[in-house]
Amino acid sequence: MSTATQHAFPRFNPGQVVMTSGVASLVQQGQLNPRPYLLRHLSADWGDLDDSDRRQNDAALKSGEDRLFSAYEVGPGLKVWVITEWDRSVTTVLLPSEY
Repeated sequence: MSTATQHAFPRFNPGQVVMTSGVASLVQQGQLNPRPYLLRHLSADWGDLDDSDRRQNDAALKSGEDRLFSAYEVGPGLKVWVITEWDRSVTTVLLPSEY
């Protein structure tokens, strides 16, 4: 991740930010800090997505008419997804198994 990405202003309003019970459990155990992944998502760094999904996010960011989805590999065997609803009312940090 570049320094520019780390310090980019949020590109959209996330609405209410929530996490699932699986993410909360990992946070309580000290195994996950979701903040850097949330900040990447808010700065339109979509993480580990293919080009098609990145383009879809970029279009949704401009139109405001579709959800925004990011995926991050945070460690061996551990992935985190961040999803902002199409109306930007809620952003959820979750494990893929909780989708």
